[in-house]
Amino acid sequence: MLRFIAASLALAAPARAAMSRGFNELFDAVVRIDVRERAFEDGARRLSASIGSGVIFSKDGLILTNAHVASPRAIELSVTLASLERVSARLVGWDHWTDLAVLQLDLAEVKRRGLKFTHADFGDSDKLYVGQTVYAVGTPFGLTRTATRGIISNNRRYFEDSRGVNGYETGAFNTWLQTDAAINPGNSGGPLVTEDGKVIGISSRGYLGANNLGFAIPVSTARRVVEGLVRDGTITRSYIGIVPKALQDFENFYALALNTGMLVDNVDRGSPAARAGLRGGDILLAIDGVKVDGRFPEQLPPIQNMIASLPVGATVKLTVKRGASTAVYPVVTEKLESRVGEEWVLEKWGLSVRKVTRTYARDNQLDDATGVLVIGVQPGFPADVAGLSRGDIITKINRQPVASLATIQAIHAAYLAKPQPVLVEAQRNREVSLYVLKP
Repeated sequence: MLRFIAASLALAAPARAAMSRGFNELFDAVVRIDVRERAFEDGARRLSASIGSGVIFSKDGLILTNAHVASPRAIELSVTLASLERVSARLVGWDHWTDLAVLQLDLAEVKRRGLKFTHADFGDSDKLYVGQTVYAVGTPFGLTRTATRGIISNNRRYFEDSRGVNGYETGAFNTWLQTDAAINPGNSGGPLVTEDGKVIGISSRGYLGANNLGFAIPVSTARRVVEGLVRDGTITRSYIGIVPKALQDFENFYALALNTGMLVDNVDRGSPAARAGLRGGDILLAIDGVKVDGRFPEQLPPIQNMIASLPVGATVKLTVKRGASTAVYPVVTEKLESRVGEEWVLEKWGLSVRKVTRTYARDNQLDDATGVLVIGVQPGFPADVAGLSRGDIITKINRQPVASLATIQAIHAAYLAKPQPVLVEAQRNREVSLYVLKP
């Protein structure tokens, strides 16, 4: 028995040594990220501070983190290295659809101060199996470089609700890794790693009030996104306007063979798919001749990603079954846009606004994307006194259509130089009303 234990320990020693080396390198690559960002709330500009995590993944000082940790709203980013030294960083790119962002360390500052850092290596998240041991490393509640141990609880978790980053859509194009390794506030953006220290996911969310329910973006998704963010600063995706639904429980109503096609739940109003003639209840069988299988919810993100990965402006041929007939519909893709547009605050009016996007207009059955959405009004200021409220859509100011944020910013700047009454035309519940903002 003693010989067996001794032999087991001897065999385990190299594994422990390899794990130690991998984890030492990984730990040195994990960073704390302190963020100061601005928000336009209740008709005023406000500043807030938050803490997140990240991992250095290149010798050039590039850092992978969450989009909800570091976004274009950030006005100051600082990174704490393994040496506990703080270094400035800047946002390279941001993609709320996958909740991923890339930062760049200030290498001039690193060189000037004689600092050093190391970087982690990516693993293969496609080879993960349920029950495999993993570690979440990050800064939970400000406790820098903390590791928690768990297993892969599910390697293809699907979330139907895709709103996740400050109201932006998240998770439509990938499934998630589920783990019981503890993921707490502050872990966001930190790596999920295997026992040899390879990064196989980026921790993103956990269920508050639940036990051992944490979720990470697979590194297979992160690799593709990182490449685009480093090259272009953003990810451009295509849109056609079909809303998918798993065929499970519907197959008997459509006389389909198992594992055949994807149900079109509905089609966005005015979208390319709608203009091409598609409608809810159709069965999508193939995309450019490639058969699709959307029987289960977990199979929907790859299909949506296939469409999103097409070039903008390309003509895609959709093979669709409707009733007993099958036909091919050519659809011209558009650029994918978020529901959430750019925001700004018009402080002298006590008004915070957001540009109406094409997607928001479609979702709310607006005629077009002209105007700005009122997202906050400060009590006692001209906008509040005039009667504007959250949810109104300002379409014209002084009879001039509000085609962009720049339009309303210019009018506000003129008001600052010479205060005088301003005529505002706004929609509320599909009715148009006029308001006067008085100095």
